[in-house]
Amino acid sequence: MKRIIFSLTLLSGVVTIAFTACTNGATKEENVVISQDSLVRRGSYLVNSIGCDDCHTPKKMGAHHPELDMEHRFGGHLATSPIGKTDLSVFKEGWMLFGMDLTSTVGPWGISYSANISSDATGIGSWTEGQFMKALREGKSKGLDGGRALLPPMPWRNFAQLSDIDIKAIYLFLKSTKPVSNVVPGPQALADLK
Repeated sequence: MKRIIFSLTLLSGVVTIAFTACTNGATKEENVVISQDSLVRRGSYLVNSIGCDDCHTPKKMGAHHPELDMEHRFGGHLATSPIGKTDLSVFKEGWMLFGMDLTSTVGPWGISYSANISSDATGIGSWTEGQFMKALREGKSKGLDGGRALLPPMPWRNFAQLSDIDIKAIYLFLKSTKPVSNVVPGPQALADLK
């Protein structure tokens, strides 16, 4: 019996010491120093796993399915892409619409276009890290205090949950990408589509 009590006491002490060492040795996120190269690699991983290409890179129809138009990667909705006539009757049936290249969306808010998030000045090339952070944290267009709200399908509320380091990594990666000169059209209200 003494052996069991001694073993439990010893085990309890080891667990307490291990827990204390882990929590006291934990480094707060703001104290972590990571090289810029490591952040860019992390940003590449996040952008690819989160699926930023899904909306911000135009698609071309391949042999069996839509494929990314890598020449315009992260260029958003191309200003030269034609927009077809919008059939608003689909809303009554509970549907929304996507453009053929999957960079424009029509819903009850009107039509929204995927932003250019490439490193070009027509994209995020002239944005500060603070603007990028505000866009993802607060859903502000161009990360500006007076900017309009980001429109669907941009899932900024999900991205707002990312750590500051992850958002910085995404920003640095996007700033390192090939610039795509493309001024994306502004959104249109539903009333303007009728």
